[in-house]
Amino acid sequence: MFPTAAPPKPVLSPCTGVCRLDDAGYCEGCHRSGAEIAQWLQFTDTQRRHLMHVVLPQRATAKGESA
Repeated sequence: MFPTAAPPKPVLSPCTGVCRLDDAGYCEGCHRSGAEIAQWLQFTDTQRRHLMHVVLPQRATAKGESA
């Protein structure tokens, strides 16, 4: 019998519970745009990972925060 691979873990929302949009239109807590928040459930895991690992850290850095 062959071992089976564990199913991939779902990509969870980066929401921190601080849900306010700043003047640039990004959430002060998770740094997503309003559109990204609204579309989160429709995004593929690949799109979610890209946001989580590339886009959101860049936005946090641009605001002078650690990601």
